[in-house]
Amino acid sequence: MTTVPSVLFVCVHNAGRSQMAAGFLSRLAGDRITVRSAGSAPAEEVNPAAVAAMAEVGIDISGENPKILTADAVQASDVVITMGCGDTCPVFPGTSYRDWVLDDPAGRGIDAVRPIRDEIRAKVEALIAELTSPA
Repeated sequence: MTTVPSVLFVCVHNAGRSQMAAGFLSRLAGDRITVRSAGSAPAEEVNPAAVAAMAEVGIDISGENPKILTADAVQASDVVITMGCGDTCPVFPGTSYRDWVLDDPAGRGIDAVRPIRDEIRAKVEALIAELTSPA
């Protein structure tokens, strides 16, 4: 791994789960980890319920835009975390791949999105501890 590890979060639409994960990682890790997110079939905008759920915990993802998954983004990342995007993610040697099984917040109200948000936060906190602990 490089001195500053990099993480790419991938979900289908890059509008909910991956955006929330990127928001948490950016806030909680600061400049200790480089953060990217993308989707295999990006939506037009970030899920409003995800934006609202993150705002409740003081993280603003309203200015984010869904981005298309590229091979360059995968290759530039030390860890790629997929969230329901199946086999659409290109595989490169030396990159660590993980799949986080999370409910999809698409089409759900904020009450259903909150538990997803909280589960993502717990996973992100564990990831930070793993990537920033001394070898």
